[in-house]
Amino acid sequence: MRVGETARTVRASHPFLRYAGRRVITSILLVIGVTLVTFILTNLVPGDPVAASLGQRAAEDPAIVAHFRAEYGLDKPLVVQYFTYLGNLLHGNLGISTTTHDAVAADLAQALPATLEIAIGAIVLSVVIGVVLGTVAAYRRGKVSDHVLRVVSLAGLSVPTFWLALALYYFLYFKLHIAPGSGRLSSDFNTPHTITGLYTIDALLAGQLDTFFDALSHLFLPVLVLTLYTVGLLTRFVRTAVLEILDQDYVRAARAKGLPTRTVVWSYVLRGASIPVLTVVGLAFGSLLSGTVLVESIFSWPGIGSYAYQAASHLDLPGVMGVGLLIGVMYLLVNLIVDLLYGILDPRVRLA
Repeated sequence: MRVGETARTVRASHPFLRYAGRRVITSILLVIGVTLVTFILTNLVPGDPVAASLGQRAAEDPAIVAHFRAEYGLDKPLVVQYFTYLGNLLHGNLGISTTTHDAVAADLAQALPATLEIAIGAIVLSVVIGVVLGTVAAYRRGKVSDHVLRVVSLAGLSVPTFWLALALYYFLYFKLHIAPGSGRLSSDFNTPHTITGLYTIDALLAGQLDTFFDALSHLFLPVLVLTLYTVGLLTRFVRTAVLEILDQDYVRAARAKGLPTRTVVWSYVLRGASIPVLTVVGLAFGSLLSGTVLVESIFSWPGIGSYAYQAASHLDLPGVMGVGLLIGVMYLLVNLIVDLLYGILDPRVRLA
């Protein structure tokens, strides 16, 4: 019996393995496409990277310009530059930044944890609050609470994030003094020993509770700004998804049997709405990872957004391509994880 059960388990797992394999191969091909698109768009950017990096006076010296172009490979045809770029990528080499003069991979490795820290905090809070508010709005359809939640969620989507960030920074920091200033840590705290790059996690692992609470307090404002926008999106979408599930026959049958509301919500409604909600959560998380430029600039947060702005303003082509590639890969990775979760949550997806 055990041998037969094992064989059945292996056979049952084959569809998911084939499904996962197809998604992984597709993602790899898309990564290659992302490298091509990133390279082309970066080289179409108007402006002279030599003048932006060296300054106008140095750019007028032919010898300096020739040396700069040879050092960064800008003297070769674009096709040769692209294949050189691909070859370097296979070795983890994203080039040398013309702004920081450090390896782009090292710069991004230092900036990514800062962005991840606010993006993870924002998406966790947004999912919890958005699912609760969206479900309440759906169950209270047409009532005052439903209308209020819809108006509030629409306001969260409509208010520009940079304006919201400036307003909260002004009132909570300058006026009320209930939130800390910019940056990831106060000036009287030392950076914790780098393990993950996330200050809160590293401080906890090092047993530095005072540093942990200070880093956590600095997360408050940027996470709050990103959460307010994302909650509005998730609340509206969860409401729509839950309303669609509430009209299904199996949910009506469960309610007719007299099952407790909590059981109906968790076992039937939210489970049925999990697929479309998961899609929006994945897109929202990808957007948080890549769309924090203004928020990071306002709060002096040294993340991917700040690095992208610095690279773009100085026409740092290796830096711009590195950021573009990283954002594209993060989106593909998030979508891959969402696709795999589809196959786990709904067997019909992996058998399609």
